[in-house]
Amino acid sequence: MADRLDRLVGESLTAAVHTRTAPLEILAWEAPGEPVPFADAACQRYAPFAVGEPWGRPWSTLWLRVRGTLPGEWPRDARHRPEVVVDLGFDGLMPGFQAEGLAFRPDGTVVKAVSPRNSHLPVVGAEIDYFLELAGNPGIPPESHWRSTRLGDRATAGVEPLYRLRRLEIALVDVGVWELLQDIEVVRGLAEQLPADGPRALQLWSALDRMMDAIDPDDVSGTVLVARRALAPALAAPAAASAHTVLATGHAHIDTAWLWPVRETVRKCARTFSNALALMDEHPDFRFACSSAQQLAWVKESYPGLFARIREKVASGQFVPVGSQWVEPDTNMPGSEATVRQLVHGKRFFLEEFGLETREVWLPDTFGYSAALPQIMKLAGVDWFMTQKISWNQTNAMPHHTLAWEGIDGTRIFAHFPPIETYNAELSAAELAHAERTYRDHDAGTVSLAPFGWGDGGGGPTREMLAAARRQADLEGSPRVRLGSPGDFYTAAIQEVDELPVWRGEMYLELHRGTLTSQLRTKQGNRRCEELLHEAELWATTAAVQAGTGYPYDALDRLWKRVLMLQFHDILPGSSISWVHREAEADHTAIVRELEGMVAVSLDALRVAGEDGPLLYANATAVWLAGVPPHAVAAPADPAGAARFEETADGWVLTNGIVRAVVDRRGLLVSLQGPDGREAIPAGEAAALLRLHRDAPGKWDAWDIERDDLRHAVDLTELEQLGVVTEDGAVVVRCVRRFGSSSVTEELTLAPGRAAVDIALDVDWQHRGRLLKLMFPLDVHAEETRSETQFGHLARPTHANTSWDAARFEVSGQRWIHVGEPGYGVAIANDSTHGHSVQRRTRTDGGTTTMIGMSVIRGPRFPDPDADRGRHRVRFSLRPTANIADACEEGLRLAHPLRPVRSSRPAEALVTCTDPHVLIEAVKLADDRSGDVVVRLYEASGGRRRATVRASFPVAGVQRTDLLERPLDPPVGASEPSSVAFELRPFEIVTLRYRRARVG
Repeated sequence: MADRLDRLVGESLTAAVHTRTAPLEILAWEAPGEPVPFADAACQRYAPFAVGEPWGRPWSTLWLRVRGTLPGEWPRDARHRPEVVVDLGFDGLMPGFQAEGLAFRPDGTVVKAVSPRNSHLPVVGAEIDYFLELAGNPGIPPESHWRSTRLGDRATAGVEPLYRLRRLEIALVDVGVWELLQDIEVVRGLAEQLPADGPRALQLWSALDRMMDAIDPDDVSGTVLVARRALAPALAAPAAASAHTVLATGHAHIDTAWLWPVRETVRKCARTFSNALALMDEHPDFRFACSSAQQLAWVKESYPGLFARIREKVASGQFVPVGSQWVEPDTNMPGSEATVRQLVHGKRFFLEEFGLETREVWLPDTFGYSAALPQIMKLAGVDWFMTQKISWNQTNAMPHHTLAWEGIDGTRIFAHFPPIETYNAELSAAELAHAERTYRDHDAGTVSLAPFGWGDGGGGPTREMLAAARRQADLEGSPRVRLGSPGDFYTAAIQEVDELPVWRGEMYLELHRGTLTSQLRTKQGNRRCEELLHEAELWATTAAVQAGTGYPYDALDRLWKRVLMLQFHDILPGSSISWVHREAEADHTAIVRELEGMVAVSLDALRVAGEDGPLLYANATAVWLAGVPPHAVAAPADPAGAARFEETADGWVLTNGIVRAVVDRRGLLVSLQGPDGREAIPAGEAAALLRLHRDAPGKWDAWDIERDDLRHAVDLTELEQLGVVTEDGAVVVRCVRRFGSSSVTEELTLAPGRAAVDIALDVDWQHRGRLLKLMFPLDVHAEETRSETQFGHLARPTHANTSWDAARFEVSGQRWIHVGEPGYGVAIANDSTHGHSVQRRTRTDGGTTTMIGMSVIRGPRFPDPDADRGRHRVRFSLRPTANIADACEEGLRLAHPLRPVRSSRPAEALVTCTDPHVLIEAVKLADDRSGDVVVRLYEASGGRRRATVRASFPVAGVQRTDLLERPLDPPVGASEPSSVAFELRPFEIVTLRYRRARVG
């Protein structure tokens, strides 16, 4: 029967959808370079163009002018619908990954888009007159995995046309035939999901058999109503009372960049959102969720008329802003304040543009989720969280689909993982059956979420998907489908359970571990921009309060938004085409230049003397550095203990009165002792050892690191050069290692007064399919490691007792990692590394070696075949006899080196804290431009603390606020607002807003 049905659909019904066609006049103009606005394209000289002609050089834009008249003899009744049908040369498989088009009326009004599964345009009235902007985007299948492509860079993509216009004409749709095809799709799809010998499946196949008997292939139009009546009873049977409910919300996960550049995403947004608006006009109950403030901001700027229509649909409740963030970012690598600002800028955009406060974080496709997020979300006014990416885990499945997620501080937030396990659902019977089978909480809940619509490359929902939703709204054998918004789902789900199961800690994605390392330049640029944004805000605020200078509100707002955009989960993770990363690197460079200028202007405003004044130093960190107080400008302390070295038969001994280090003739660190004299490196082993691993993921090249590849490695011990010198009072061991076409210059430095050995790698990287790690064997019996995350740190076991532990063979960290046993620890800090591995083994002497492998650089072939080729500089520090506070200090020292300032007067910190374990993360002026000073701080040790925060400027009042700087209850109870005492729970975040007192 299935073969007979396939033939009927393919041979007769599909062809009968369009009963008549008529030609259109086609004229064309090709944009000479990058895309142009409609107004520019509309006034160009167009030349004749015909169906069958080639078009579409990679990344080019072709504009068509399409005109015609609806034939007068065509019927105009409810059974027929005229439309323009377009085939740009589609392969029919993946919307968003090939050619696309956007239709405009002659007045510039956006109509809707055309793509492989949404290839029609409306006909209103008798005259047709459209401009079509065709994007010649090359198809780069994500399933290329490891096969190199040159299509990701316009300079190497070629100039030959990729497409041929196959169809562009007016067609008359037989509505009944189209509806019959939707009926068949649902009935057959459901029958294939049910037990073949069960009564419901047999009834469905029988109904299909009767339908095929009723339809006349030679008179499809005349017999279609009879055929539909044959299927009607099967489609009218209601679902069981116990059937699961799927809350279906329209969606289009548009990657802000991936296999296309950012500029193309702007156009994808216009295409997708216009499609959604067109469906809303036809289906008032349809809801479409849009999760990225940045994408709507682009539409507001580039397509103001379309944005005005979006506003109307937001007001009607059909277009639903969700997500609360500026983009859908990576959550492991962005720092503390950047994670906050994603929510601040995202929520504020939705509030200012639509008057709506979004209540969810919506991250369907991000590669793992930081354990700091629950508290940060709550402090931004978020109630719940959604992702489906966690279903991609290679080893372990999450035990629940609806649960409470507990962060490092104890905050819990409602979380949901749609059991349909895709954010690109078509609402097919197979997908719905999968959702019902997969859902793990049937004992407590009856509803799950299903985001439906073409995504990744955009496109969104289609009329076929809505037809499927309607037919499966209440259908025997299927989950019930209800159209609604994400808020409708949350309201229904939260009411079903009295107590949710709890997941504590990070949501580690057991996949895509390589994204912590791919595209090092992009990651370094992000880290440096974050550091400079912190410094620019701090010193601009200090200058505004102490010197009365203006505050660069507009510039900081603009730069923050650009940095946040570049944290999108296919940009910062390094998984985009070459074009994207070259632009990101250029953007980061420009941002760094502007922020450095901003810092210089602020520090200059704080100076009292000119260039001949004494040399002071500006400390932008929350800890004392070289005797300079936190967030102040002051004279440094004289370093104690000069660094010196002694040559031995086996190498060199470096000392400075605090640390003793031994470097052997291979240039490797074979001994390290702190002030207590305890040895940090096991006998016979070497730290700061470069290890080259094989790196050949089976599928996702830029994304993955395979466990087996970590077992295949070569230690790089051969030397090309080795020498020891003294520079600026420090001892530097410098060695050059060459391996194949790549080389590394490694410097081990012991400076006066330093409690750590500093390590710098200058890498000339040319390898493909290799992973370079920097190895640190440590003589520490560590049951767990502690790695910095946003506003705290995360503990992970060093053992592999369970499959969950074993799956964490490459994990994320930010500026430092600490390993310790009672009374002793070692810290490793970095300036731009995010991925690391940890192994523990028992030695023959009975001791324990904890091996830390810091992932430095990779060489993936896809999607950027030249990822990270070239020169890089990466810095680390290794500190023995270190506690958590020492680890924090090392990370901050690398992030914010002291800045020299010529001034005869120190600049006092605006705000200080009495407890060194409570760190001030941000100092800024309030976003509402009131002049209030906003200070964000957090408990950093993981313990309960009592601290007093003191302001050095006149204060009229102080409030505790949420992350959007809105007052929280209860108010701060302080008789003297310039001095506020707090008790903080472990890792608690506190934001204080100071109203400055008028002076004089």
